[in-house]
Amino acid sequence: MSVSRIKNGTIYDPANGVNGEVRDLWIQDGKIIPAPPNPDTFSGKTLDATGYVVMPGGIDMHCHIAGPKVNAGRKMTPEMKRNAPPIFRSEHTRSGTGGVVPSTFATGYLFASIGYTTAMDAAIPGLHARHAHEELQDTPILDKGFYLLFGNNHFVMKHLRNQDEKALDSYCSWLLESAKGYTIKIVNPGGVEDWKQISRKSIKELDSPVQNFGVTPRQIVRGLAGTADRLQLPHSVHIHCNNLGIPGNWETTLNTMESLEGHRGHLAHVQFHSYDGDPNDPTSFCSATQKLVDYVNTHENITVDVGHINPGLTLSMTGDTPFSQFLHNINRNKWYTADCELESSCGVIPIEYRPQRSLINAVQWAIALEWYLLMEDPWRVIMTSDHPNGGAFYHYPEIIYLLMDRSFRQEFLSQMPEDIRERSVLADLEREYSLYEIAIITRAAPARVLGMKDKGHLGVGAHADITIYAPQQNRQEMFERPRWVFKDGQLVVADGEIQEHQFGRTYYTAPEFDQEFLPHIKNWFDENYSIRFRNYQIAKQEIPQAEEVTCGMNSD
Repeated sequence: MSVSRIKNGTIYDPANGVNGEVRDLWIQDGKIIPAPPNPDTFSGKTLDATGYVVMPGGIDMHCHIAGPKVNAGRKMTPEMKRNAPPIFRSEHTRSGTGGVVPSTFATGYLFASIGYTTAMDAAIPGLHARHAHEELQDTPILDKGFYLLFGNNHFVMKHLRNQDEKALDSYCSWLLESAKGYTIKIVNPGGVEDWKQISRKSIKELDSPVQNFGVTPRQIVRGLAGTADRLQLPHSVHIHCNNLGIPGNWETTLNTMESLEGHRGHLAHVQFHSYDGDPNDPTSFCSATQKLVDYVNTHENITVDVGHINPGLTLSMTGDTPFSQFLHNINRNKWYTADCELESSCGVIPIEYRPQRSLINAVQWAIALEWYLLMEDPWRVIMTSDHPNGGAFYHYPEIIYLLMDRSFRQEFLSQMPEDIRERSVLADLEREYSLYEIAIITRAAPARVLGMKDKGHLGVGAHADITIYAPQQNRQEMFERPRWVFKDGQLVVADGEIQEHQFGRTYYTAPEFDQEFLPHIKNWFDENYSIRFRNYQIAKQEIPQAEEVTCGMNSD
């Protein structure tokens, strides 16, 4: 077996407490191994990383890169592809299209080109899982997986109403294993179902019952959070709150956090849920970040990803169709929506963020940075843009620069409407992130929150997913173009050019459940769905490199 070494790199590995120490890394069969007994006599393949910054591969734990809504977004935005740099076929790459929703191959290449090696799609209905897996199998380099939508599922709401925990747990287990999903995802719990059924109106209050089901959003959140914990899923319930994007929605967000009642919960793209003001008066729009941060800081059961925005054109795609309609009513842009029977719906609409001219966009931009800078514990706040909702993932280096350099942040802020200083505390925040903290929020923390033991660190046994940067004062330029990127010990990127073409793992969970509930699930399924129960399940052998992550709550 061949062994290789990365020599004398300056390593940032927060999961193992390594903060800028010069060390060697030893790699065998795609994993990090201990140093050999006589390293000084080693004569194998060596990369000299003297003077370079070495981190684990980046992890995007909340993005949209597969499934029907992503394909709809690609079809809706040909102009974005025409204006994006093309990806040409080469010795090591397939051709592809860019833009804010790149093609499958381009998605893998572009993630790898900024040092990311793992990405999790945030919202897939079970009925669309087979198609999503086919797209993920066509996405090179990355390890990946997806979260399954449960928050408006008819079976879930019916059994929550009946307080039948055993049936609920069994159904969630069966669906996760059948669709090869990773964890339970909730989007606008109950609100999407109401919107579909009742005159396009969504639930606004956490204790309002869902029509025809008699269960409330609070009960959905609490019930599914309990299921995730009882099943000991590696990642907690993943929550997209009600009232996304609405002024004053911070109270809904706080109530959602409280409804967990001590269960683990991850709140997604929290920037979009941190707004103060009057929903009937857009001029009152301002930040409520501090109020929510104060709660999260004192409740360790809660983690968040930020969902920051970037200036420019992008595409909103979400399982929260009422929010897509809300955007359409504002900007009157082209709009796509689709229903997924008994499970969910989705909406796709192009949008543009102009924080230099729009005060509302400026506040949104500031709120995201407030979350990063106000959170006391960087292990519980994770870098995401809710790609492509807040902007494409390849803009992460700009956010890193804003976090690490206060003067750059102030310069950016000075280009925005003056009133931003009255609606956000960002101008007063002096904190600057270190490389160690950047490694936490982009690597170590998402791996820990996802419960992935072999990701996000460079300790013995970890996958040899390694990104090596040339230090620069301009951190944006530094993180935009890694010197080398390794996936499972293989060099995949050098100086921004793809060097190796391979396909990564697909992660899923398969919690155990009482098989006596299977006939009940089958009967309900065959009575209500338009497809047969036997055609729903996806076998493991249908997914190349499928890898089950064992259930058992993360103890780190």
